[in-house]
Amino acid sequence: MDAEKKLVGETRRASLIEWLQQEGGPLTGSYLAKKAAVSRQVIVQDISLLKARGEPITATIQGYLYVPYSATRQKEIEIIVACKHAPEQAEEELLLIVDCGVTIKNVIIEHIVYGELTAELRLSTRKDVATFLERINETGASYLSELTEGVHLHMLCATERQRLENAVAALDAAGILIKD
Repeated sequence: MDAEKKLVGETRRASLIEWLQQEGGPLTGSYLAKKAAVSRQVIVQDISLLKARGEPITATIQGYLYVPYSATRQKEIEIIVACKHAPEQAEEELLLIVDCGVTIKNVIIEHIVYGELTAELRLSTRKDVATFLERINETGASYLSELTEGVHLHMLCATERQRLENAVAALDAAGILIKD
């Protein structure tokens, strides 16, 4: 790392916010580290500090995303659905949802020891789903739902209620939705 280009402290954190806002899409920790001439771990710590200060930064599978509260975001409708399936059905589940024009904000499980665990996903397209599944396969990571015998929740969001209803119906038809 070039000491002359290395950004420090508040200057670096201000730059992180600026870069994330300008990009409008996710930026990886590695990319931000290279741009700031610091380690990825420094970026992880900076992002944690910024989030603690209330900056609307979300960590997704694609990278960090600046998600300001806007009129569009406030118009989104959110629902939580309960699902159960085998790991082999994860792709089917995710594609059923995004193909309805719905964003999968997260996955939530109720762990026997740790309580509620939530992981941000922010999957909106088939490409997002493919990237997520590639990361799972490349790293050998498990799906959170494997810790709960396939039972998990998803927070879904869309700008139209009909899209959410279509996604729920698709999950139900596939036998993935847990109903009352």
